This record gives sequence, C-alpha cells and structure tokens, in this order.
Amino acid sequence: MGNSGSAVKVCTDHQGGINWLSLSPDGQRLLTGSEDGTARLWSTADSQCHGHFQGHESYITFCHLENEAAFTCSADHTIRKWDVMTGQCLAIYRGHTSIVNRILVAKDYLFSGSYDRTARCWSVDKEKQIQEFRGHRNCVLTLAHYSSRDVLEEEEEEEEEEEEKVSRDLLVTGSTDCTVKVWWVSSGRCYQTLLGHTGAVLCLILDAPNRELFSGSTDYTIRTWNIVTGEQLKVFKEHQGSVICLELVNRHLYSGSADRTVKCWLVDTGERIQTYKAHKHSVSTLKYHAGIYHQCDGDKQLTNARWHTVEDSHTCMGRLQFSGSCLAPCLTWLTDHIYNAVTELIS
Repeated sequence: MGNSGSAVKVCTDHQGGINWLSLSPDGQRLLTGSEDGTARLWSTADSQCHGHFQGHESYITFCHLENEAAFTCSADHTIRKWDVMTGQCLAIYRGHTSIVNRILVAKDYLFSGSYDRTARCWSVDKEKQIQEFRGHRNCVLTLAHYSSRDVLEEEEEEEEEEEEKVSRDLLVTGSTDCTVKVWWVSSGRCYQTLLGHTGAVLCLILDAPNRELFSGSTDYTIRTWNIVTGEQLKVFKEHQGSVICLELVNRHLYSGSADRTVKCWLVDTGERIQTYKAHKHSVSTLKYHAGIYHQCDGDKQLTNARWHTVEDSHTCMGRLQFSGSCLAPCLTWLTDHIYNAVTELIS
C-alpha cells in the first residue's frame, strides 16, 4: 500500500451518511449503519458489499456485528437482530419511547441506551425486556458491561447483598447529565454514581482485571475510576476538544477527539506518549488490529479510512473511501489494529 494515502476503494451503495461501523470478531466482515435506514455488510478481504439489511423506519444510530448475527438500533425506537448470511430480520425489540442511541451484546443479554433517559436489558433470543434502568436525568449515550466476579475478591463477594448473588452482572452507563452510573442487572438497582465530569459522558471502556473504568467527555477530559469503590484515580487533560472514543490495548489508552487528534497514554502513569494528527475533523471511531490503528473520516460525500503504524505518528500506510458520513462517536478493539472514523469535510 505504501504511504501515499491513495484511495483503494470507493463504496457508493448507501444513500445517506454512515453513522456507525462495526467489525466482526473474526475480522472478516464490516457492518455499516446509515442515515438511509439500512445496514450493509462488507467483506474486509475484497471490500465488496455482501449483505443489505432493510426494515427500520428511520435512520440507524448504531450497529454491532457478531460472526453470525448483526444488531442495529434506530431513531424509530427499536432494535433489530439480523441473520448475517441471509439478511433476514430475526427479532425486533420494542419498548423504548425515543431514539435508541447505543446497544451492547454480552452473553445472552442485549443492552440498550436511549434518549428516553433509560437503559434496558433484553433477552437476545426471546425478544423480551428483562430489566429497565432508570435514574439518569438526561440521555443515555454509552454502555459497558462486566461481572463482579471479574473485579471482586472472595471476601468482597461475601459482602454482596443476597439478591445480587443470583446474577453478578453489572451495567455501566454514561449520560449527558455528566454522570456515570453502575447498575446491578438482576435488580435494576443503581450500585454507584461516579461524579466528576462537567460535560456529557460520550464513551466508556473497562479494564476489569485492573478494576479500572475509563470515561471520555465533552469536558475535554478522560477520567479513570476504581470500578469497585467509585474513586476517581486520574484525569487526562491534554485534549482540546470533546473526547469521543476510547480504546485500551496492553495498558496503552488511545483517545479520539473533536480536536482532530488521536492520543496514546500510558495508563499506569497518565503520561501522553504519542499524538496522531492526520485528521481534518473530529475523530469518531478507533479500531486496533496487528500493531496498526485505522481511522475513518467523512462527510456527506465521502467517508475515508486511513491506517497508521502505532509506533509512528506520521506514517500513513493507506486509505479507504466510502460514500456517506461517519458522524457518531465509536471505538472498537480487534486484535492488533486500531480503526477510527472522523467527521471531515471534503473540499
């Protein structure tokens, strides 16, 4: 590919902006969700479209891809599950009363966050709502999930309330009310509220083995929390714009921002060790694979993807172009590459 940054593919299938992209766990497929109300499935080997998912009555806000199933959520207040091979809609999850902004699949659970100020938990197979989480004063923008077994010592588990021992799963939510909340999935009870941000919380990422939660905000900061005690551990302050997306790889934290940069931080010390500046507008998506981070940028004409070596803040190895816009904040990790999308105006 070299470092010339030349276009290797232009995909014009979507009839509207691209709001989200998701890679399958095996890295063989890419799912895009669009303003045109559809999702499309692409091969990462040949960049060809191999699936077209239609059925939503409004634009798609977010999508998630498994190896055999795809999930989308929409401004039509619903979530849909799709068969990757046939494109058939397998399930529709109804219950939210406003735009569904985010979804997360964990084990047999499907979690969702909405502009109706709630998060909800669904049975993936039964299309049934299991739990509702109420307490935020504004939109729920981002989600994370973990089990208390991953973070609590044996003596700490003994102190859990009996009702929570049945299911030790916890949901973490970030909101435009500037707070992060941790909830018991089994009861819907709020376990703790993390206070400190002075702007909307846009992204979350967990490091359960080290008991740490990272949150990015419109207050330009990243904050690290002890997920057990709720104590704020560190504040990362070098960004000059909203922190839109986060990824954690080998105790290195990558952050994408509205200041048009991606920064790399040492989690243990809080030191910023690298800044990637090859962006014209907000960085909204990061994904990591094989020692390389990949970024996308776009407007209503083009969404561009670039990839860079992690060790080199200047070397651009290639460029991929899609029709549409990648406007929503997102970040996903896959083996050893980072992929990120930015909002960019093409002149």
